[in-house]
Amino acid sequence: MKHTDPTTQILQRVGMGIVLIMALTTLIPYYWMVLGAFKTVRELNAIPPTFVIHEPTLNSFYDPLGELPPDHTKGLLQLYPNTQGGFMRYMFNSFFVSAAITVSGLLIAALGAFVLAKHRFPGRDFFFMIFVASMMIPWQVTIIPNFLNVSRLGWIDTYWALLIPALAKAFALFFLRQYMLSLPDEMLEAGRLDGAGELRIFVTIVLPLIGPALVSMGLFIWLNEWNNLVWPLVTIRSEEMRTLPLIMTTMIDPFSGANKQGVAMAAALLTSIPTLVLFVLFQKQFVQGIAVTSVKG
Repeated sequence: MKHTDPTTQILQRVGMGIVLIMALTTLIPYYWMVLGAFKTVRELNAIPPTFVIHEPTLNSFYDPLGELPPDHTKGLLQLYPNTQGGFMRYMFNSFFVSAAITVSGLLIAALGAFVLAKHRFPGRDFFFMIFVASMMIPWQVTIIPNFLNVSRLGWIDTYWALLIPALAKAFALFFLRQYMLSLPDEMLEAGRLDGAGELRIFVTIVLPLIGPALVSMGLFIWLNEWNNLVWPLVTIRSEEMRTLPLIMTTMIDPFSGANKQGVAMAAALLTSIPTLVLFVLFQKQFVQGIAVTSVKG
């Protein structure tokens, strides 16, 4: 029978305690958000605040009584009547932009990584160093040049302004290249001997092998674009083109007390659901991709 050293046991318990504290620190705000989304206005105004729901309600999403005082206010789906689709329009904008950037950005980065990892040509290492060096430039530095570019192209207040500047992902290229370096060259050579072109080799051999890395990087890209506030704030003008982060900044009126908090919590809950669903669906691949790339890199 194996005996665990007492010092090791203490360290394990301390580590588990730290993990538990970190988990609670992460979950408590989310729990409070869920509570607020399903509380009545009366419960939201209660002092001291309650940590359970006594009268569950969907009024924060849709209230049939509208703004009947003092315990009712318009629900989330009743707001923004001047925008076609209301709040769901903003949800669509964020979903479309995030999905398009994630898929297109990954494809571009994977193609570039394939060339840099599995093809030899003059200047290959120089180009790779340029990509790595670009990661050291703060993204804030590029806001003004990118804004001037999209303005001259007439893309202000369009999807193009949100999509095109975000497609270049240097870190994704670096991440995928490190993963591809470990792929056996013999598999690619076998494909070439069978008469397959480079594009077919990339699609049928390389992409399936780097699936976990694509999922890991895709979740990072999705989360970054889903939460992106600054760039849409600079380039979007009309109500219908707004994304969720832009709308979330307008949800709380500092003079409305707690009456609007339930609506804001409902919006935050709906905003968090797509990312949670994606992580749950691809959790295994995400962990595998991070673990394998960290070892291979």
